[in-house]
Amino acid sequence: MSSDLLVNLNERALTLLQEDANKIEKLIEIQMENLTTRKCPLYEEVLDTQMYGLSREVDFAIRAGLISEPAGRSLLNKLERNLANLYEAQSLSR
Repeated sequence: MSSDLLVNLNERALTLLQEDANKIEKLIEIQMENLTTRKCPLYEEVLDTQMYGLSREVDFAIRAGLISEPAGRSLLNKLERNLANLYEAQSLSR
């Protein structure tokens, strides 16, 4: 496989993962904006499911050599911190 093709595949994989991460980020932002409403278990379930799915995508991309482990972990860590902030803010708003 040519190095240009490999670089292109790596960039494309990271772009796709970032797009999925951005969707989850948007869900977190929406929920943060609506902290005055009561806690919604269904919304939390959706977020948790989306996070699990993304973690599986990242794991696959790392194992397939499409992205580096640090890049994948960085992507997940940022979302996990934001999710933790959301849950903390929810607990404080009760």
